[in-house]
Amino acid sequence: MYAHPSPVDLWDKPLTSSSQFRDAPFEFLREISRHYSGSGWRAYDNPIGQPVFYSGFTENMKNQIMKSPFLRARILDLAQKRVEMDFKEGMLSGGIEKIKGEQEKEEELLKRKNRRQAELLASLEEVVSRDIDGMICKMENKKFIRAAYFLAMQVLARTYHQGVHVSTEEVLRLRHIAQLAASKKQSLIFLPCHRSHIDYVSLQLICYRLGIVLPTVVAGDNLNFPVVGQFLQNAGAFYIRRSFSRDSLYGATVQAYVDALLSQGFNFECFIEGGRSRTGKLLPPKFGILSFILDSMLSGRVEDSYVIPVSTQYDKVIETEAYVNELLGLPKRRENLIDFLNSSKVLSLKMGRVDVRFGRPWSLREFINTQMSKLPPRMDMGEGGPGRVKLLRTLGYKVLADINAVSVVMPTSLIGTILLTLRGRGVGMRELVRRIEWLSERITAKGGRVADFGRIGTETVVERGLEVLGELVGRVEGLAEETFYAVDRFQLSFYRNMVIHLFISEAIVAAAMYTRIKQGGGPALQIVPYGVLFEQVDFLSSLFRGEFVFPSEGIKANLQRTLTGLESDGVITIDRSDEDLSKITAVQLSPLERDSGRENFDFYCFLIWPFIEGSWLAGVALIGLTPPIGTTAGVASIAASAEKAKGTLWVPSKATQAMAQLLGKTLYHQGDLSYFEAVNKQTIANAFLRFEEEGIILVKKPDNTPPPLPGKFTPASTTSSALATTPPQPTGPLYRLNPEWQPSRDPSTGAIIPEGRLWDFVENIARSRREGKNRRDGKTVSKRVVGLVGELGEMLFKQSGVVVGEGGETVMVGEGAGRRKRGGRERARL
Repeated sequence: MYAHPSPVDLWDKPLTSSSQFRDAPFEFLREISRHYSGSGWRAYDNPIGQPVFYSGFTENMKNQIMKSPFLRARILDLAQKRVEMDFKEGMLSGGIEKIKGEQEKEEELLKRKNRRQAELLASLEEVVSRDIDGMICKMENKKFIRAAYFLAMQVLARTYHQGVHVSTEEVLRLRHIAQLAASKKQSLIFLPCHRSHIDYVSLQLICYRLGIVLPTVVAGDNLNFPVVGQFLQNAGAFYIRRSFSRDSLYGATVQAYVDALLSQGFNFECFIEGGRSRTGKLLPPKFGILSFILDSMLSGRVEDSYVIPVSTQYDKVIETEAYVNELLGLPKRRENLIDFLNSSKVLSLKMGRVDVRFGRPWSLREFINTQMSKLPPRMDMGEGGPGRVKLLRTLGYKVLADINAVSVVMPTSLIGTILLTLRGRGVGMRELVRRIEWLSERITAKGGRVADFGRIGTETVVERGLEVLGELVGRVEGLAEETFYAVDRFQLSFYRNMVIHLFISEAIVAAAMYTRIKQGGGPALQIVPYGVLFEQVDFLSSLFRGEFVFPSEGIKANLQRTLTGLESDGVITIDRSDEDLSKITAVQLSPLERDSGRENFDFYCFLIWPFIEGSWLAGVALIGLTPPIGTTAGVASIAASAEKAKGTLWVPSKATQAMAQLLGKTLYHQGDLSYFEAVNKQTIANAFLRFEEEGIILVKKPDNTPPPLPGKFTPASTTSSALATTPPQPTGPLYRLNPEWQPSRDPSTGAIIPEGRLWDFVENIARSRREGKNRRDGKTVSKRVVGLVGELGEMLFKQSGVVVGEGGETVMVGEGAGRRKRGGRERARL
């Protein structure tokens, strides 16, 4: 039988103390021999779950997919529709008029249809077969997986020298639920968060070491590059295209594969956020693969599965530097073998530890039944119906909440958070330790978890964390006390964002109170009436609805609970009605908080201010979409005559967001933007998505877009710090301002007038922005910012193919009008 070691042995020996040839050559060689021969647990002979890693596994799986009734029905439907189309177009009736007799004609036509259908069926089956070969995992060779485990363990142990850590309680619970699922021939569906490519490795290693059947892992086909792609596929990777919404046959093939895996009880893994988070915090759930899982359950093709939310946290994430470049607007480089080999330099780094936490498993069938009982009777549960959409969203956000609940905050996150929430230039070790201990207590009080380091003192833990962060944190020596400061605030924000979900409610309340507090004056002038507070909290909560996961009890209950918590922590005092003590009339900073220099209140503000800055920047950029005078009847490119008649001006969404980034970089260096991380494209993209949901901007989706437009914004000035030009890209969505939100222009000068509905919206965001010695809001600033965004907006319109001719009429120009070629190499500069 399979020998399972205790969970304590599991992590004290194999992963945290992996032998290295240089340090212990004989032990290293002995370890290789054990893995090759399959000694003890390394044999992986009887893992918990359905049989894998045997010759013929891939062929068996492919046959089951090809025989799927669901897939067969889709293939037949597509073939029949194509036959009917060919018939209507006269492609099957050539020479039919020469046949005598109506019955003979019908029989001949039927033969031709059947022959054409048979050809199409064979062709479609060939396409499906080819797609399956590139898609499905190929768990064929047990010796391969032993070697892969050994290799991955060596890489991970060298990169994260403090090892992979799990909870003994959670591991025992996971093994128990795996045995239960295996007895019912049901699947474990692992739904992890996604911050690094190491996520794939760590969970596979844990399952292998626990003796649980490795899950089939959904991966983007961008990882399917030569050598490495095949290696991952043999270890369990299930490759899918990034987008296939218009390819119903490919979608049906994916559905059939998901059905085959879950109906037979094979374990399954997909990342709930879709791609890796470039900002450190959880992204909104992606519903693509979840919708396939849900369809398998709702259709009855799968009886049940167990969902296991997984949180993976790192002392340091390998890819953060690349993330920063992407967030600053540089294009993502496609993965390839050369990049993979070049990344081997991380093997010499000491990047701390990895913590993997497993949420409490739950039955997907029970969840669906419970949620459907809450839906109104006769609610449409068909594909795209409101009932199914609601069920899918509830599922996605429940998983996110479960991940947040089990996540562990690492020492590097504590350090990064404190360094980015201090007003001073730097901080001494004693003060840093004091604030980290305060933050750890607050995290625990909020129901969060801090990485456990046993009896090691806080100062030692901080020293280790600083060592891992390396050049991201600077040290000033030769002073009365060694002082630390943030060097790369953008990268450190990644680690701070791993904490923000615990304090998002407090942060929004603090930012709402700040609208009154930043006005200065004595305590009496800084009292915030409850109605004013509620209005701004409601506004900010709505603004960041897609950015953060909020408690589900509703804004009034959440605000009441948050205020009570801040009061008990000594941050604020609450004024209550004399007639009804449960009724809050006003809030203000407590005397204790004022005496401490507002350090705790400021901590919450510092958490949310970069996101407020990002939303404000995106809102200001929208003002640039105000059409220049004389173009109100124009269009942004070649478009249908009906669109010309409507008088709409469409501009590429990517170019608009690039313009917003360029505006942000300019404002930051001119002192009108406090946080450089506010220019990151993820925050800007999220803000634009919210603006779309609010109806501020109208969006034309790709299916209805006109011919290609330039995909990058390039300012006409050769002296501007700009994004480098790239060849025109296929167009994505197009933007234009909703006329109800569109500002006006001065008829005499053409300048945008800073007033109206959009301006008021942006000003409402600005009310909670940070002010300091380097920035003050005022009419002069407003005029300068609006003037700049107006110029950039006009450049954007010109690049999109609109110029103003003589007499103010719109003149359509060719694709890429207004573009200027720029040489030079792309660089991300702070």
